[in-house]
Amino acid sequence: MPDEDREGRDQRAEAEARADSQDDAQESEAERRRRRAQFLRELNEAKALRERVKPRQARAARMRQQMRMRTFRW
Repeated sequence: MPDEDREGRDQRAEAEARADSQDDAQESEAERRRRRAQFLRELNEAKALRERVKPRQARAARMRQQMRMRTFRW
């Protein structure tokens, strides 16, 4: 009888551990998405600042990027 109780507790503990790990995975996925969104916002802000501070270099960089995209083959 005590062995059966122990097995039941072990199974419940395993089930709870799986549920906790799934919750952690979902939380970490949400955290990752939040950090990525923050990074992209800051990146866009930095690009806009660069365009305001150095318009000539920014325009040249845009032109180079357009040329790269025109010559890119799918």
